[in-house]
Amino acid sequence: MVIPINHQKKTKGNIAHMEDTPLALGDYVDILNRRKWSLIIPSVLVVLVAGLVALLLPSIYKSSATILIEEQDIPADFVMSTVTGYAEQRIQSTQQRIMSTGRLVEIINRFNLYPEYKDRWTTEEIVEKMREDIHLDLISVDTIDRRTGRPTAATIAFTLSYEGKNAATVQRVTDTLVSLFLSENLEVRKRQTTETTEFLKEETDRVRAQLAELEEKITTFKAQHVNALPEMLQVNLQSLNSMETNLQRMDDQIRSLREREGYLETQLASIPKMEDPQKQRLKAAEIELVNLRSKFTDDYPDVKKLHLEIDELKKRMANKPDGGLEQPDNTAYITLAAQLSSTRAEIKSLLQQKTAMMEKAEDYRQRIETTPKIEQTYNALLVDRNNTQAKYEDLLRKAMEANVALGLEKEQKGERFTLIDPARLPEKPFKPNRLAISLIGVVLGIGAGVGFAALREFSDQSIHAPQDLARLSNLPLLVSIPTIMTPSDRRIRNRKRMLVGLVCVLACVAGILAFHFLVMDLDVFWAKLMRRLPPM
Repeated sequence: MVIPINHQKKTKGNIAHMEDTPLALGDYVDILNRRKWSLIIPSVLVVLVAGLVALLLPSIYKSSATILIEEQDIPADFVMSTVTGYAEQRIQSTQQRIMSTGRLVEIINRFNLYPEYKDRWTTEEIVEKMREDIHLDLISVDTIDRRTGRPTAATIAFTLSYEGKNAATVQRVTDTLVSLFLSENLEVRKRQTTETTEFLKEETDRVRAQLAELEEKITTFKAQHVNALPEMLQVNLQSLNSMETNLQRMDDQIRSLREREGYLETQLASIPKMEDPQKQRLKAAEIELVNLRSKFTDDYPDVKKLHLEIDELKKRMANKPDGGLEQPDNTAYITLAAQLSSTRAEIKSLLQQKTAMMEKAEDYRQRIETTPKIEQTYNALLVDRNNTQAKYEDLLRKAMEANVALGLEKEQKGERFTLIDPARLPEKPFKPNRLAISLIGVVLGIGAGVGFAALREFSDQSIHAPQDLARLSNLPLLVSIPTIMTPSDRRIRNRKRMLVGLVCVLACVAGILAFHFLVMDLDVFWAKLMRRLPPM
């Protein structure tokens, strides 16, 4: 059985049979020889494309500056800064102010940045591109918080960088951004301390005016209710108790004097005002007449004689001028009358004193009754005054601290940003990483070549080896006709080999040039290599 090997097709059953047959190392070598161009051409194309991409991508330079966040020179226990917020917050807020559209447009026009985009992009898009090229990275360290005692991350510095196509321009832009950052921080801190000081001064003046107004209200209120104030309540109670005790004592005195007055009036009624002998004789004669009548009749001579004497005395007394205008001359009467008059005068005086004391007692009762109402208003005024006084003292203390903090910021003794690593001229591009792109191209090229060769191999239904034909047909192989090379085939093969050699030489030269321009200068590489070689 003689069958041309390269034209024999595999059937489905034969294919399944071959898939179950493991490939030997020789089979892989045959596949590599058979599919070498399917492997080489995609690999070379992908590597060339990657090399072109690495060469054609523009060089991007990056210049960075490091700014240190220094704490204030004077301890915070002595001088407290009025600039609030953490350093991270102030850095971010300062960054937002610096990266405003107005400032970035000014920088773009000043350094003529992004000229290739000015005809195609809007101003907003160019500004957004510059914002993407500006980077701010915080530098933090682990430390122990003095307040909580727990480990925490503290920002001690930050880096500010800018990326661009021109190294010198990148450095100048970075210097400009750093200068803006430092000046903006100083201006913001000074403005915050100044505004805080002015605000506290205005608040102190306003609260001082409120305090003076409250003091005036309290003074006026105390003058209007001087006797009914809460602090006078105990005095009023004691005075009222004393008044009531005095009234009780006075009532006892008046009652005693009333009794004495009645007694004197009774005594005075039984004593004649005048000492008249006729009246005394008349009275004695009447008494004697009564005694005689009890013993004798009216015809008794002594009785008649007494009748005549009594009549005569009565006539005399009737003819006597009226004695109502005469001053009493009875000493006993005069004494009792004087005592009665003194008693009545004392009673009158006591009644007047009682009336005045009762009026005072009523006044004290009204004071005591109105004290709770007045106390509520008075205490409200006192509470307002005390709260305002405490607020005033607190504001006064804070205003003094703010003045000290303002001096601290003016002398630049507070927390500040210090440039410790200025922007330098970048010596080599930051990106793209042409070596990485080339290596990735090589890996992708190898993968593409292997994949394309495998695809062609697995999709090819031809039989390329005699043993495959014997396995597929289950028939003995009589003879195998090899490929017959004609002179034309040999010339084509030689040209291909020359082309491959030329490509390899060109690839080596291109690799050396790429290494020289993209990775390291060949003189530098040779010097490093010679330093590592042992001396001869």
